[in-house]
Amino acid sequence: MPSIVVKIDSTSLATPEKIEQIADRLIEQKNAGNQIVAVVPALETLEDRLLPYSQILSDNPSDRELHALNALNSQVAISLLAISLEKKGAKAKSLNGWQAGIEVTESNQNVLIDGIQHEYILEHLNNDEIVVVAGSQGINRNRDILSMGEGGTETTAVAIGAAIDAEQVEILTVQDGIYTADSAVVNQARKLKQITYDELLELANLGSYSIHPRAVELAKIVEMPLLVRSSTGNQEGTLIKGEIDMEKNLIVRGVAYEADIIRLTVGYDSYEQSSLSDIFTTLAEHKIDVDIIVQAVIDGVKPTVSFSIAKEDFAEALKVLEKNKPVLGFSFADFEVGLAKVSIVGAGMVSNPGVAARMFDRLCKEKILVKMVSTSEIKVSVVVPQDEMVRAANVLHDEFNLEEALV
Repeated sequence: MPSIVVKIDSTSLATPEKIEQIADRLIEQKNAGNQIVAVVPALETLEDRLLPYSQILSDNPSDRELHALNALNSQVAISLLAISLEKKGAKAKSLNGWQAGIEVTESNQNVLIDGIQHEYILEHLNNDEIVVVAGSQGINRNRDILSMGEGGTETTAVAIGAAIDAEQVEILTVQDGIYTADSAVVNQARKLKQITYDELLELANLGSYSIHPRAVELAKIVEMPLLVRSSTGNQEGTLIKGEIDMEKNLIVRGVAYEADIIRLTVGYDSYEQSSLSDIFTTLAEHKIDVDIIVQAVIDGVKPTVSFSIAKEDFAEALKVLEKNKPVLGFSFADFEVGLAKVSIVGAGMVSNPGVAARMFDRLCKEKILVKMVSTSEIKVSVVVPQDEMVRAANVLHDEFNLEEALV
């Protein structure tokens, strides 16, 4: 009997009526001949009530107890869903992270899955039960409960899927799949039938969030197919896997955008004084992420290096540069605000030269100024004035015929 892991979205747990609806859906999948593991996130309403208590009771609660408090939210959720399943006549078993055998470790202040002792999950599946697992939590070597933070529930679903050799992992969301662009910005956005792990990772990192990148990265490593579907309907979703069947030969498969980009420019009196390694190592040590980098070295002109950063990192970046100016050796720093990044993504770019030229040509015809450019094998990003961001996203969506994507 094939196994399917279903990652439930938080909106499906918002009310008793919605919990019953998701229970009906899981039972339907079970009756279709599948073994079902449901991975459940925290109850957001409960989290909002409990976390302020810790701040009232202590100015400095321990990390261990905060992790335990966070983990409680999803423990309540799995019990409620299991109760609903049993009321409807299904056999169900709720498991906390440690009961499901999820082992975690801490690395650079992140909680990561170290392994899954999945025998207990298989035991319940073989007993014809729907297994309901608390997502985003596990137990470390000290037997402390740790919560994994953002993206943890999706990553847990993928890890369990790999451990029990599931057929696929379903990710239920408020949308019915992955779209070629944000439909709130691009009117002609269309749902994709398939997309590769790499394409989705690029879109996620470029600001088009649908599944957390850490879950997609793990799915790619273990080669676990993901199916993004609506949590309320039975429409066909979007399949995510390693290689896809090209839809109408789409070279570009998605457009993403990110607002509030800032360009920082650092100038040097001479090339000998400049060191890309020194400046970006210093920024990295202060956890400042740098995106697009452009260096200009021209005879007779003072060398400069420009790079883009997110708005929230701007103040800290200026502070770090000014503090380390004598060591870094630059003579001036300048910045430009009011910018945005617009990107096109598609695995078909690898075997189709001229995509970037086509992108630049269309933007030029539309009189949209390009200030910075970054490319990879499957992505081209441009920095444009922020007031042109929406128009740029729409014209590029039109240029690469993404409105013809199969629904």
